[in-house]
Amino acid sequence: MNKLLSIKTIGALRETGYEVLSVKDEIRKNMLAMLKDGKSVFSGIIGYENTVIPEIINAILSRHDFILLGLRGQAKSRILRMLPGLLDEYMPIIKDSEINDNPFKPISKAAVDMVREHGDEVEIEWIHREQRYGEKLATPDVTIADLIGDIDPIKAAVHRLHYAHEGVIHYGIIPRTNRGIFAINELPDLQPRIQVGLFNLMQEKDIQIRGFPIRIPIDVLMVYSANPEDYTNRGNIITPLKDRIGSQILTHYPLHLETSMAITAQEAWINRDGKTVKIFPILREIVEQTAIEARRSEFVDQKSGVSARMTISSLENVISNAERRSAIHSSNEIVPRVCDLFTALSAITGKIELVYEGEQEGVTNVAKGLLGKAVKQTFLNYLPEPYKSMKKHENHFEKVVAYFKGDRVIDISDQLSDADYHHRLQSIPGLEALVDKFLSELVGEHAAFRDVAMEFILEGLHQNSLLSKDELEKTNVYGDMLKSMFSGLEDDNDDEDDDLFTR
Repeated sequence: MNKLLSIKTIGALRETGYEVLSVKDEIRKNMLAMLKDGKSVFSGIIGYENTVIPEIINAILSRHDFILLGLRGQAKSRILRMLPGLLDEYMPIIKDSEINDNPFKPISKAAVDMVREHGDEVEIEWIHREQRYGEKLATPDVTIADLIGDIDPIKAAVHRLHYAHEGVIHYGIIPRTNRGIFAINELPDLQPRIQVGLFNLMQEKDIQIRGFPIRIPIDVLMVYSANPEDYTNRGNIITPLKDRIGSQILTHYPLHLETSMAITAQEAWINRDGKTVKIFPILREIVEQTAIEARRSEFVDQKSGVSARMTISSLENVISNAERRSAIHSSNEIVPRVCDLFTALSAITGKIELVYEGEQEGVTNVAKGLLGKAVKQTFLNYLPEPYKSMKKHENHFEKVVAYFKGDRVIDISDQLSDADYHHRLQSIPGLEALVDKFLSELVGEHAAFRDVAMEFILEGLHQNSLLSKDELEKTNVYGDMLKSMFSGLEDDNDDEDDDLFTR
């Protein structure tokens, strides 16, 4: 390839025996070579190894235009932007060509005239694969002129050409991606009449400008992304266009918790300015479980979906809250706690769409509920179900719950120093023994993880209705569940007495 890059004319290129393939044949050839060599076609895409990626490979080997159909946050745009990696690194075009003319078979008026006049002496240039990818976000204001092109009256006036002359065309973004890949994101947002304008491009592989008899054959792999039609209220993919798309590939959210965790670990900004960041593994699980709970919650609009960006942002916020505490207390380590999870609600509330019932609950309450369910489920993954163990006379949590009988409470704040945090948790009898019995493998030799594990058990007991929790000025106050219930009843009775007195 390095020797080819030194070639500067059509004649010299012809002498090398260089073969120009169509873009779909070129991608197909390179795909087969990568598969043969065992190379990863879409590196960094996690969770699609046995589902989406094989379907994309089949579409490419079939020389199909294709569409990725799925909810938000399913890596559709990322996959499309990786497709240029399947193109040859460099490609020859006639120098200064607007539409990447093939040196051996030019199609634009300017290039054809140049070759007719100068023949093999016409200069060529080599463009990189990244220059052969075009992308457009479909919005209602996109026009045919943007995508395909239009008549330029200025060109017609300056060169004194008739409007039916090919030389007056101002090419749109798709022809300028000739011999490359063009992607349209959120296809349903494109107006139906503009989608109709893509028919000829998809079927006949040429473009027409207005009503003039100009037909220019172009070579483009067309790829699209879209949300399901039942979610997108702004428009649909019209049936005739869908019929012309060779393959429709459905994307999906991660099928397993471990896959979700791997995606978040890859995408989240974790390392902070040289400080050591230590994340108790269970916290990572809770973050991912929150998304799983959201994707099956009756309060969340499931047609909208819950993006993987929610877990990425949540983990980053949790780390940032721990980083803020570390800076305040001049600590060299950043160790997120369970209470830090509830400071990251802003990463959840902005990324879920609620149905009517959810709106009545309020987005903050829904987010807290999802996080609470995630804690409860994760707790049950590692520790016995409290009420079942009580029935079997194996009450592992008796000492911890008994400690809070009466008026005993413990308050845990995300602002506590490491020493105060440790001291308060250590003061609860039986709590550390539970960590040693059920979570010792996860804690390992990390002393800081032991404290986080103890707080996790406290929060888990609250989510399983064995302990009460009051939130006072960003401080979680754990106490006796029964006392809290009776206190609530007394408050209700007081309200009734006040109503009677008022009457």
